[in-house]
Amino acid sequence: MLSTENLSRLEKALNSFDRDRRLAALKELAPYVSQFAAPEADVANMHCHTFFSYNAYGHSPASLAWLARRRGIKLMGIVDFDVLDGVDEFLDACAMLGVRGSAGMETRVFLPEFATREINSPGEPGVLYHMGIGFTSSTPPAGAADILADLRAQARQRNLGLIRRVNAYLSPVVLDYERDVLPLTPKGNATERHIVLAYIQAAERTVEDPAGFWSAKLTIDRREIGALMQDPPRFQKLVRARLMKRGGVGYVPPGPDTFPHVDTVHKLILACGALPCAAWLDGTSPGEQAMDELLDLLMDRGAVALNIIPDRNWNIADPELKRIKLQKLYDVVRLAEERDLPLNVGTEMNSDGQKVVDDFDAPELAPVRQAFLDGAYFIYGHTRFQRSRGMGYQSEWAKFHLPTRRERNRFYTAAGKRLPPQDTDSTPMAHVTSAMSPQEVLDVLAGAYS
Repeated sequence: MLSTENLSRLEKALNSFDRDRRLAALKELAPYVSQFAAPEADVANMHCHTFFSYNAYGHSPASLAWLARRRGIKLMGIVDFDVLDGVDEFLDACAMLGVRGSAGMETRVFLPEFATREINSPGEPGVLYHMGIGFTSSTPPAGAADILADLRAQARQRNLGLIRRVNAYLSPVVLDYERDVLPLTPKGNATERHIVLAYIQAAERTVEDPAGFWSAKLTIDRREIGALMQDPPRFQKLVRARLMKRGGVGYVPPGPDTFPHVDTVHKLILACGALPCAAWLDGTSPGEQAMDELLDLLMDRGAVALNIIPDRNWNIADPELKRIKLQKLYDVVRLAEERDLPLNVGTEMNSDGQKVVDDFDAPELAPVRQAFLDGAYFIYGHTRFQRSRGMGYQSEWAKFHLPTRRERNRFYTAAGKRLPPQDTDSTPMAHVTSAMSPQEVLDVLAGAYS
């Protein structure tokens, strides 16, 4: 038995920036999984950011795998901005703990065909949040390594430009990127949220009256600022909105060269054997009101799945807004099904208050619940076959045996449902080879796992 005190100590160590420390904690926790794990439930969160980009609760990849096991979340996937740093750690932790896992990457791209239309990046025409899912390694092949390095370098340059502009406005509260921001990250991939936190910390140590300073700089009543500062997540959102988003002193409207072209990102994703994945916000922007056109364009460029964050499209207090957004959710799921696009759904977890997992039992999600689960099994099935056998969705084996999008979707979904999260050398997966047909593979898996 593991004591509550030791459990708390080890869970804290799972989020250490020291990789050796958190992996040691994981190995110490693993034998006690059955002591703490909740019964497995048919729920999934396939879009969780880790602290390699920004997780609002500080979770590392290993910590998220442990969280999934403790909470009984059957399937979980990580997604980080511009990096693959957490892929190996997360998939290894999932295998150790018994979690069905996947790993992805999110970035922003420029889509010339929608240059005059806002899509899923509010207020930024032509800019598209876009993803790759089903990665199986943190190390890209040689042909893709330069693209990944460029994504990281471009993010750094955007951050440096942002800090220069905000420094000029907030002086004497100023940041040094290397000294003040990067120590807030485990591997040097800072986001706007890290920069916001660094400015708040800098104000605390630089000025005598931080509340008065922020009141003047944000042009908000001092008493209101004082109250907001007692709620750090709300205060951080306010600082970010006022200084770094549209209309703020740090904001510069993006242009065609601010972010990479979608084809460049697809080249990286495909070289890694992963799956280009479109991302949907809520269906209300001009670009997303032309979702048929947008999906057809992205599919022509290689997209094979669609990401959705369900909670923001149904869990809404205003009845009329909820009615509109819920219908748009149903509509986009229907569009995806018509185009044979599996769904990747989750909660993000990169902003305070976002759920650990969606409420799959909510009546509003009943019409789409199975599509959400099928998509999770699909990406898990691809991930396992690609990682252990090189037989994933983009493989030559799949192209030969499963030439259509629908055939591949059905196979990897069925395989994902049959594959347990842990294997040994004696399980049938060890006997799967590329000489088998898809039906032979499924028969082998069904014989042992059904």
